[in-house]
Amino acid sequence: MALTVECQKRPEGSKPRALRRSGEIPANLYGHKGTESISLTINAKTVERLLKKASVNNTLIDLNVTDIPWRGKTLLRELQIHPAKGTPYHLSFFAVAGHGDTTVEVRLRFVGNAVGVKQEGGVLDTVITELQVSCAPENIPDVIEIDVSNMQIGDSLHIHEIVFPEGVTALAEPERLVASVLPPQINDDTVTETEVS
Repeated sequence: MALTVECQKRPEGSKPRALRRSGEIPANLYGHKGTESISLTINAKTVERLLKKASVNNTLIDLNVTDIPWRGKTLLRELQIHPAKGTPYHLSFFAVAGHGDTTVEVRLRFVGNAVGVKQEGGVLDTVITELQVSCAPENIPDVIEIDVSNMQIGDSLHIHEIVFPEGVTALAEPERLVASVLPPQINDDTVTETEVS
């Protein structure tokens, strides 16, 4: 999912606080020309809309700097939030075109109802809910779905067992635990029998 955001180059000598008062959020663009960066401003309402759909290190953003002009695919690399107000006060974008594969964080979505939970009263324990992967910018998945339907009590799922979309590679250890089905919690006072349906 690529989003389009328009912004402008930040005026020389402008103060971040004054920009925020006027409804603009300071930002930076990196990676478009080696180590060089551009200081930008983005309308606060645009940032608000962007953050409803985009997440750091995951969403491809088509950034359009209207007055340079520069346009290209970027990732939101950093988002700084005001500690008291809870509003965004600085963003950093990284241009990904021409850089080959990029590293992103992708959310894991567990689908299906595990046999060990549904029939044996177990508990699905999800150890990680986000995973760092490497892929081409155009192949960034919004989410990676993991079907846990066949997992029984005592079963464990590791990274090497996940089926990733084509061109997407996990950067964590293959043996790292992703999820497992734990036995039912038994209270010391009342021992309940597990029904098997």
